[in-house]
Amino acid sequence: MSSECLFCRIVAGELPSTVVHETETTFAFRDLHPQAATHILIVPRAHYRDAVDLAGNQPELLGDLTLAAGRIAEQEGLAEPGYRLVFNTGAHAGQTVFHVHMHLLGGEQLGLFGRP
Repeated sequence: MSSECLFCRIVAGELPSTVVHETETTFAFRDLHPQAATHILIVPRAHYRDAVDLAGNQPELLGDLTLAAGRIAEQEGLAEPGYRLVFNTGAHAGQTVFHVHMHLLGGEQLGLFGRP
């Protein structure tokens, strides 16, 4: 845990969040600035900078994040209509908190990625 990391502080309960799912290795909460009708952030409890750092050091945690996303999608009623899972890696990709996190987006028809 990093005392300066926003998500580490949320996982530790030092900062408030709307928790939607927890496991031994993962923690999921609603995004404060949602980009879709449903926007949930799923983070490992352990601190890793980004998805590549996580995959290089604890690849099984990628599976834990994905399984948590599937359970949350079911719980939120997103499994049947569909949902999107996204990792932003680096500032140019839009990563603003450098604690790896998976975005679960859904609850509405989502637009296409990239440029039109």
